[in-house]
Amino acid sequence: MRPEVAIGADLIAGFPTETEEMFRRSLDLVEECGIAFLHVFPSSARAGTPAARMPQLDRALVRERAARLRIAGAAALGAELNSRIGSRSAVLIERPGLGRSAFYASVECDGAPPVGSVQEMRLIAARGRNLVGVPAP
Repeated sequence: MRPEVAIGADLIAGFPTETEEMFRRSLDLVEECGIAFLHVFPSSARAGTPAARMPQLDRALVRERAARLRIAGAAALGAELNSRIGSRSAVLIERPGLGRSAFYASVECDGAPPVGSVQEMRLIAARGRNLVGVPAP
């Protein structure tokens, strides 16, 4: 049985002293846990912090690792969205034509459900980073 809530995480790419093996474990974690909603940001030294005093990684390597994490996150999101097609979910309508599912995915919806309402939707397709929903009977 799948969890009702999808997994999300914030990941730092290229933290000082991060080895390729450490980074690989982050990539593996995204795949193994199916982290569908990933927020990736490259590490950057902030003056006065302990990390700023540590040996820094080359900025090109940091950007490359962040890009690899984002690619892994996009693949996990695609798999999560595709696995939800054919299911139903309560959707909070956030603005005209767009809502948020109970498991955090954005859902495109036609018609004019009132903003702020919760609508039961049947999820019929994935389009980019969103699902497409129609009112459930």
